[in-house]
Amino acid sequence: PEVCLRLEVGPNAAVHSPLAVQNGFLHMLVHSYTAEFFMSFLTNLGPFLEDEIIPEVIPMEIEVVDAKITLKDDSPRVYPTSPGPVPITLAVDHVLVKRRDDGVFYLTVLQEQKAPVECVLAAPAAGTRGLQLKEVPELQRELQTMKIALAEANMDKARLLQEIRKYNPLFQL
Repeated sequence: PEVCLRLEVGPNAAVHSPLAVQNGFLHMLVHSYTAEFFMSFLTNLGPFLEDEIIPEVIPMEIEVVDAKITLKDDSPRVYPTSPGPVPITLAVDHVLVKRRDDGVFYLTVLQEQKAPVECVLAAPAAGTRGLQLKEVPELQRELQTMKIALAEANMDKARLLQEIRKYNPLFQL
């Protein structure tokens, strides 16, 4: 499943924190989750999260593993001929968010142990690590192509800004 929830209350929850005995402990795991949201969804989410009553602190752990969230701008275009903004993708490998008894959320980025190069070379060629090594030159070529394309795009951007400033010297991007 993409999302798992577990709520513990009572004496067994004391393992997590003293406050968890009374208020409970929430553990949430989000794994291999992919979603697309419009930016208006995020801007309109605020009123639902506001509350005039201070809530009880519930200690919790939220673990996000291998998730991708794409944000699409659905605001009206300023210029009708504009192709529109490019969607933004947020990729999360492994993040742990903890809320302790003090009510503060702590964010921890977890990194997986990478095998040393010697171990990867010693792995059988039929394994997944062997396949990754074969892809390295191809990925390096692709990276170089992307760098060149980015440099060209930056030059085009500078040229267009210069052209716009001819007609409107106060224009700011």
